[in-house]
Amino acid sequence: MPAKPDDIRQLEQRWRDALFNKDETALRELIHPNFKLVGIRSTGSVAVDLEQWLVALKRMDVASLEVRVIDSVATANTIVATIDAQWTVRYLGQLIDERVLLTDVWVKAEGGTWQVIRRHSSPVPAGVDIH
Repeated sequence: MPAKPDDIRQLEQRWRDALFNKDETALRELIHPNFKLVGIRSTGSVAVDLEQWLVALKRMDVASLEVRVIDSVATANTIVATIDAQWTVRYLGQLIDERVLLTDVWVKAEGGTWQVIRRHSSPVPAGVDIH
């Protein structure tokens, strides 16, 4: 049975909470070992795996993080979710306050738990309305 929209919102909220709290145990439960984050910015693109992402997270001071699932589609073993996110973080001494559009791909892992395997992140230009 495919996941329901409420399930997807709960998964994204659990990831948000674990990230905000830097809860590595919870993050490892939610994130697939083959995870990759791909981000595109005006300065170029970046792709990091789970271990690189966790190292970067340790260097971040997350002041705020809001996530809102705006769309999703689910099959028996896959969820693709589009998320409107806003965060304020200090990373490597630089203050980052940005709004991003995320695409998360979740897969059903062994035991029936959901894990995110890919995230794509793109900045949302000022003034752009996302529905």
